[in-house]
Amino acid sequence: MKSTVNEFRAYRKEMNDRILNSGFRDYNKFFALDNKAYINGALNSKTKELMGLSSSMVLRCNDCILYHIDRSIEEGATQEELYETFNIALIVGGSIVIPHLRYAIEKMDEIFAEKNKNEA
Repeated sequence: MKSTVNEFRAYRKEMNDRILNSGFRDYNKFFALDNKAYINGALNSKTKELMGLSSSMVLRCNDCILYHIDRSIEEGATQEELYETFNIALIVGGSIVIPHLRYAIEKMDEIFAEKNKNEA
């Protein structure tokens, strides 16, 4: 995985484009289903991203954790909402989630710092 949020975003976009343009249509179907799951419905997009974040922490996928933190913040999640989401993951997943909690807090801080810099 890439070391900064911007490197991660660029790598993710590059590789997703490569996958989606591979000609293997089953990938496109899955990606479309995944994207559709996070649009506003009975639950808003922010809530769905926070749910995805908690699940990703329990499943211990740092790429997924970073993606859902980034998307949650884009959807308006606050630091307090993220902390509560992290806590749900910790309660559900137990102590094995702690290394991913460290990672999540580091990346959350990085994304909020970037956001605050861009808003200034």
